[in-house]
Amino acid sequence: MHDCGHLSLFRTQYLNHIIGFMLGVINAIPQHPWSRGHAYHHRHNGNWDLYRGPSALITSEDYDSYNNFQKFSYRLLRHPFMLLPGGFFYLIIKPRLALVLGSFDFLIDSIRHIGKNGFSKWNLLISNHRSRNWYTASEFWHILGNNICVVALWLAMGSWLGLGLFWGSYSIVMTLSAAIMITFFFVQHNFEGSYANTTEGWDSFEGDINGSSFLKLNPIFNWFSADIGYHNVHHLCEGIPNYNLRACHEANAELLKNVKVLRLSNIPECFKLILWNRDLKALVAIP
Repeated sequence: MHDCGHLSLFRTQYLNHIIGFMLGVINAIPQHPWSRGHAYHHRHNGNWDLYRGPSALITSEDYDSYNNFQKFSYRLLRHPFMLLPGGFFYLIIKPRLALVLGSFDFLIDSIRHIGKNGFSKWNLLISNHRSRNWYTASEFWHILGNNICVVALWLAMGSWLGLGLFWGSYSIVMTLSAAIMITFFFVQHNFEGSYANTTEGWDSFEGDINGSSFLKLNPIFNWFSADIGYHNVHHLCEGIPNYNLRACHEANAELLKNVKVLRLSNIPECFKLILWNRDLKALVAIP
C-alpha cells in the first residue's frame, strides 16, 4: 500500500507537469520558470527589501538621487499606458529573448571552459552553468520545449490563417489579456496601506493578510480571471484551487473582515503608488 501511494503521487505530479507545460504553451510562457518566480513572490510578499513587485519599484531615496531624465524614464515606464507594450513584451518577446540570451551566456561559458580545460570535464560545464535567464537544467528544458512548441504553432497558424490575420488578432488578444492580468496583479499588492516592510521585522503572515487585497469584481470578470480577485485567500494558502477561493473567502468572512477591499474604480489610485518609502515602510506616490 505504501508503494502504491508513492506511485499515485508520482503519477499526479507527472500529470501536473504535463498540464502545466501544455498551459504554458497556450499562454506562451514556460511554466517552470514562472512557477519558481511565483513561489518566490509568495515566500517574500510584503518584504520590499527582497521583492519589489512586477514593476520593480525603487525607494523614494533612490528616486530623489536620479537626474531629470532618469526620473522621467522611471515615471514613463510605470505609466498605465505602458501596460500595452509591456504586456506584449511579457508574453510574446520575453520568453523567446530568455532562450536567446541564455544560450549566448552558455556559448560564452563554453568558450571559456574549452580555453581552460579543452573538451574534458564537459559534464561539469553543463551541470555548473548558471544563467540569469534560467536557474536549473530543468528550467532550460522547459524554456526550450516551450519555445519550440510556441514558435511551431505560430508558424502553423500563420500558414493556415495568413500572417496578417493571425498576428493581428493574436497580438491584440495577448497584449490586452496580459495588460489586464498585470493590472490585477499590480493593484492586489500596490494599494494604500499595503504591508511594505523591510527584511528586519518582516512577518510572512502580515505579508499575506495585509500585503494582499480582495479585488471585488463582477461575476464575468471573476470567471475570466479564475477568481484571482480573492487574492488574500490565495496568499494565505496557495494550494487552494481557484474554483474554491470564493467559497473559502465566504466561509471565513468574519476572519477576513479587515482585509483591504478594492474595486475597479480604485485602480487609478493604485497606479500612483510607484515608490517604496523605506523609512515609513509604505508605498507612496511621486510628490
